[in-house]
Amino acid sequence: MSELFKKEAIEEINRKNEAWEEEVYGPGNEPEKVFETLSGVPVEPLYTPAHTAHMDYLNDLGFPGREPYVRGVHPTMYRGRTWTIRQLAGFGPPEETNKRYKFLLKEGATGINGVFDYPTLRGFDSTDPYARADAGRGGVAIDTLEDMSILFDGIPIDKVSSSLVTCQPICNISVQSMYFANAGIRGIPLNMLTGTSQNDFLMETAITVAPELLPPKFSFKLSCDAIEFCTKHVPRWNPISFAGYNYREAGCTADQEIAFVIANAIACSEELIRRGLDIDDFAPRLSFFLSSHNDFFEEIAKYRAARRVWFRIMKERFKAKNPRSLTFRFHVQTAGVALTAQQPLNNISRAAYHALAAVLGGAQSVHVDGYDEALCTPTELSSLTALRTNQVLQLETRVTNTIDPLGGSYFVEALTNKLEEQTSALLEKIDRIGGIVKATETGWIHKEISNSAYEYQLAIESVKMPIVGVNCYRMEDEELPIQLFEVPETLQIQEQKLKKIKNERNGGKVQEALDAVARCCDEDGNLMEVLVEGVKARITEGEISNTLKGVYGTWNPPLF
Repeated sequence: MSELFKKEAIEEINRKNEAWEEEVYGPGNEPEKVFETLSGVPVEPLYTPAHTAHMDYLNDLGFPGREPYVRGVHPTMYRGRTWTIRQLAGFGPPEETNKRYKFLLKEGATGINGVFDYPTLRGFDSTDPYARADAGRGGVAIDTLEDMSILFDGIPIDKVSSSLVTCQPICNISVQSMYFANAGIRGIPLNMLTGTSQNDFLMETAITVAPELLPPKFSFKLSCDAIEFCTKHVPRWNPISFAGYNYREAGCTADQEIAFVIANAIACSEELIRRGLDIDDFAPRLSFFLSSHNDFFEEIAKYRAARRVWFRIMKERFKAKNPRSLTFRFHVQTAGVALTAQQPLNNISRAAYHALAAVLGGAQSVHVDGYDEALCTPTELSSLTALRTNQVLQLETRVTNTIDPLGGSYFVEALTNKLEEQTSALLEKIDRIGGIVKATETGWIHKEISNSAYEYQLAIESVKMPIVGVNCYRMEDEELPIQLFEVPETLQIQEQKLKKIKNERNGGKVQEALDAVARCCDEDGNLMEVLVEGVKARITEGEISNTLKGVYGTWNPPLF
């Protein structure tokens, strides 16, 4: 045990600090405003060595690439290799999104980050009456294996890492199977593929709920099926990215964001161990997807706290031995919820600050939001501006010159410790409920998120939280200074493709494939094992989804 400062020195610092506070904040000089982080953590006027005196450097901080990984998951961090620039893209039919992927790669993006439209994410075909109005909106439309082939046509998927934002497992089990099947058709072995799928059951059951949800326990099962399949057959793929970003967009605080993703990862780990896998078989490929919000220092501390919490859980609870199992690896997207429709060019500054926090916090890959995302799907210009923001940060600011540059800051370390403490308390509460699946089934997760979202909105409306252009520095009769993106015609294109496919495909093979899916559900087998072959019969995502719902039933989230 080697504390950072001697006891006598701390006592002297405390005495001097008290005298300073008495002089500055004595009678008549008390501050009128209460200072706190965006998540409600009180912020003191000054931080000194006394706030971190209890810390043991080697046990609580250590060195980059060494336990407990607070200072970074790789020994050299960005000095050795900078973060992946992975800009989100997806809209309309796959033909159009394929062009945007190629444009971003040509301009310097180093990975693909594909987002899918609302029908695809929720398990509907583009032509379904529930979904047809949203075809191509919010992402790219994918109905069959043919769409997946078009989406990645001309892109070397054995060389370019692809992130599939298949948030909901009901979507992921279909779309990821199509991606793998397409690789097979192109002659690319599965062990050559690198990338990530979001595949988070909370997205389906607590965040972006839609008609005809799968019950949480079955949505969770599909998520674990994908992890198990990739562990056995696609070893370089990250089969899940626990989507804290989306939890935060829905209203979570910083500590809730990391507590919920880690609770989800704990549940997946327990289930996969129950299925016979060793923790070190799959944990090295568990990954996380986090937000970078407005509170600059809180976000940096959040990432550092998450690494230490994850390390301790993997080391102490699961007895993991592989160093990669102990490292909390994460992608960051700058906070969409923090962007404003008013004065949208201000969003360039907001997103740049968010990205800087992500980098100072040690992210492995970063997406910078387009300045128009509060209004529309990003245009080519806003996408390029966001990409250039990432590149300026990477190449011009020199923040990559040293590792964990804010490590040792009394404020950052104290805030890291506080967020770790609050996250651990939330994890203990979820354990007492019975785990993250039970917490979802009972509505506890929904209540926690909605309460936090309500408090956030109240803070904006009361101007306790200033938002430039919204509740302060507003411009009357503002003229929009940007061009809005128009989503290309999608429904008609997808209708024509689906009609053609259904006329040409072998009806017997379609039925065999869907029967195999239903039988696998009944037998509690791994659905991805069946679907990677089944989608080659050109069954649609809607047909797969309807089969799953027919066996598992549907669920309505509890009211509270």
